[in-house]
Amino acid sequence: MSADQNSPANTALTPLPAAERSFGFNDHASLWLSLGVGLLVMQIGAYLVPAVGPQQALLVIVLGSILGAGMLAWTAKLGCDAGLSSSGLMHAAYGSSFAKLPVLLNIAQLIGWTTFELVVMRDGTVAIARQGGGYAASWWPVLATLLWGAVLVALISGSMTRLVRKFIGRFGLPLVMASLLWLTWQFLGKAQAQGLSEIWNKPGAGGMSTMQALDLVIAMPISWLPLVADFARHGLSGRSTLRGTWLGYAVANIWCYSLGVLIAITTPSTNLVAALLLAQGGLIALGLILIDEVDNAYGDVYSGAVAGHSLKPSWSVRKIGMGFAAVCTALALVLPMHALEPFLLMLSSVFIPLYGVILARLAGKTNVAALVTERPVNYSAVLIWFSGVVFYHAMANLAPAWGSAIPTLVLTFVLAKLMRDSAQKPKPLMA
Repeated sequence: MSADQNSPANTALTPLPAAERSFGFNDHASLWLSLGVGLLVMQIGAYLVPAVGPQQALLVIVLGSILGAGMLAWTAKLGCDAGLSSSGLMHAAYGSSFAKLPVLLNIAQLIGWTTFELVVMRDGTVAIARQGGGYAASWWPVLATLLWGAVLVALISGSMTRLVRKFIGRFGLPLVMASLLWLTWQFLGKAQAQGLSEIWNKPGAGGMSTMQALDLVIAMPISWLPLVADFARHGLSGRSTLRGTWLGYAVANIWCYSLGVLIAITTPSTNLVAALLLAQGGLIALGLILIDEVDNAYGDVYSGAVAGHSLKPSWSVRKIGMGFAAVCTALALVLPMHALEPFLLMLSSVFIPLYGVILARLAGKTNVAALVTERPVNYSAVLIWFSGVVFYHAMANLAPAWGSAIPTLVLTFVLAKLMRDSAQKPKPLMA
């Protein structure tokens, strides 16, 4: 028996068989609507004001959400058509050896995101306990962190597809939608009481251009780019995967960003959780949103486990995921995790050019899986990616009013398209 036969299968780098695919349009839409809802998204929405006015903020939110969710959906279709995980797409575009770098960067960002989610869930839990009249002992934050960490460990030990199809779509999402509707009604009422017309026509204070605001809106869907294929590969068809992902995430992103703006305008506070609790019924609504926050953290852990499996195939996704959740729980106990905006924009600077190249190089190809082991390093792809990261930061420093996300995406996509023929030109046959 050969060494290859003895080595464990690397399921992250091989196409998922058709028999293991079960997600239809409704599953994708439910999943990404649920993943797109969260307290972090509302907090980023709150960052838009008062730098930009409500009218400008809404325009940027709608446009940025459609663009960002569209890019997410395009990547999802690519993952579904190829049957590959996010790590598999990175290997196909950048080479089997070099791809380990973006995979490791993805794991690092997923550790950060999971830790963020645990901190948010912990702080929300403690705030609910205090609001409910409970005594907030000094050890409560530790207990709440360990509790949510244990929930993640329990979830990752089960089936991802069963969680998406039987819990999120049937139970979790309807409850979260109800809480969002209630909070929207409550804060629209506050805006009405304060003078809706005056609020709507209030100009921005400045300090953020339209393109910079667009960067901030696009940052959230971009942060999911390195995860989407891990779920999309379970889709039954590329078209339903694209439509479901696009619709679900765009609706969630528009709604949560807009709600964040509305909360910031009507209830100025440095603490979004405290502002939510001020709303009538806010205690229940916040509790439901916190429950939904679990699936965001679970998505990070699951995708991190798939990425880890691509590097260490002898370890199962379940085993890596449980260890991943434990590490993030420990980090949430000790790290200060409140500098969110710089973290998001830093991630955009890495993953926007990374996926600009992936989409340009892999979209439309009929056998992407064959490229996973075609070469150790695709030098042109690597050069374009690195150049894109440099360009992103150059735009942020030299021409901030123009934004960084869209110019970088366009540049890397066009360069990858133009250089594709020379990079993949077949070698001439020897006489």
